[in-house]
Amino acid sequence: MLSHRAKYALRALQYLAQQEPGEAILISEIAERQAVPKKFLEIILVELKRASLVRSFRGRNGGYALAKPADAIFLGNVIRLMDGPLAALPCASLTAYRRCDDCHDEASCQIRRVFRKVRDATAAILDRTTLADIVRGSSNQRSPKVAALLDLGADI
Repeated sequence: MLSHRAKYALRALQYLAQQEPGEAILISEIAERQAVPKKFLEIILVELKRASLVRSFRGRNGGYALAKPADAIFLGNVIRLMDGPLAALPCASLTAYRRCDDCHDEASCQIRRVFRKVRDATAAILDRTTLADIVRGSSNQRSPKVAALLDLGADI
């Protein structure tokens, strides 16, 4: 399940992607418009800045803006940054693999097999969907790429 932290990060990034490139937006505006607790958003934005996804501006016209074009920021990367691996089980993860302590035979484990498929399908969608895609989708101009990926998800 997506954490509040990841969901709020995605909301903040989506809001920034909807602004003019390079336009600095105050934390208070993002928090109010996206219904995110301001103190929590401050912590999230610092982490997004450390990952070079946003940049901050000081002074009277200060605030935050995207550090990269919206079409270069993938949802999968943001979620991994905020929540860690996409996989629900450590043995199904590609980025943080760890054998399950109670597993007797990983090679024949059907639970692992199913959760690898879930992880692969999730990654297939999130690692190909950008902020630009969701901004287009939020304005009812869903890109063909996102539509195809969402249709893929219907088969899961």
